[in-house]
Amino acid sequence: MQYRTISSGSTSFEVSTLCLGTMFFGTRTDTATSLAILDRFADAGGTFVDTANNYNAWVGGHGRDSEDVLGEWIRRRGGLGDVRLATKLGAAKKDPALPLQNVEPTNFQGLSADVVAREARLSLEHLGIDRLDVLYGHVDDRETPLAETVAAFGQLQREGLVGIAGISNVALWRLVEAREEALRQGVDPYGVVQQGYSYVYPSPAAGRTNDVSVELLDFAASAGVDGRPPLTITAYSPLHQGAFTRDDKPMWAPMRHASNRERLRVLHDLAAEIGATPNQVALAWLLGGPVPVIPVVGISSVAQLEEALAAVDLVLEPEERDRLDAADLVLDAEVRARLEPA
Repeated sequence: MQYRTISSGSTSFEVSTLCLGTMFFGTRTDTATSLAILDRFADAGGTFVDTANNYNAWVGGHGRDSEDVLGEWIRRRGGLGDVRLATKLGAAKKDPALPLQNVEPTNFQGLSADVVAREARLSLEHLGIDRLDVLYGHVDDRETPLAETVAAFGQLQREGLVGIAGISNVALWRLVEAREEALRQGVDPYGVVQQGYSYVYPSPAAGRTNDVSVELLDFAASAGVDGRPPLTITAYSPLHQGAFTRDDKPMWAPMRHASNRERLRVLHDLAAEIGATPNQVALAWLLGGPVPVIPVVGISSVAQLEEALAAVDLVLEPEERDRLDAADLVLDAEVRARLEPA
């Protein structure tokens, strides 16, 4: 296992460069399998685990199923030890009688001061711990004043209930403003941002702000100096729930374009040449980039975990990375050549 330090400026700690996502623990992934995955991850040196207070709500769970499984695992092993735990709040159901969805009306609880204070404490109860290493706002809330949300996370930090605050599914300008607001209030800013990110990328669309952008990578690379506290990027859906290798798992509609089809072809070709799986190459691409990110890998079996763990030590040669990066550029050039007049 490899490790890196994440920090908000005044609070810092080391985590594994692979983060274990636990979205369906306790529902689609039964408790016994979930506990076995957690044990194997810890045995392999994994020290970063990710959950939320609303996972499983859309597959028959009550929302905190994965937190409850983690709570059982923590009790079984007598505490977290060197494992660092992240959870999220703000995207659970505001009205239990209405559906939870990504389109309006979303029915999200939001990030008001009351929600942040209440839901953080409920997560602590379900997990059976007295401090959250990382607490994310699950989805940015533009209806609540930014100063109120920032102050609420700052208060949890002052009380010692949260180590590092984070935000997910957020526009870059909102992240920047929130961090500036935290500095004005004299509290630690968001030190972690979690966005969708993988070897393939979505087609452009107005209003899509939940993916890692070139600008976000550049912003994170510029952090960690005087007046600009550190910022770590964690990436959800780095393998698109198996879509890189399974025909029965189509990628999301915004990912189904010609450039990505070419990238996937090159991904599979390179994996076969170097004796790795496409998933391992995709994870190595993320881990070894110019601005490294921490992939949050959703796992439903120990076998899947073993595959992901092997990616940690897979180092892509410069020419291999160049080949992966240039895949869609070659296609674009071919398309332009066909369209240009003779």
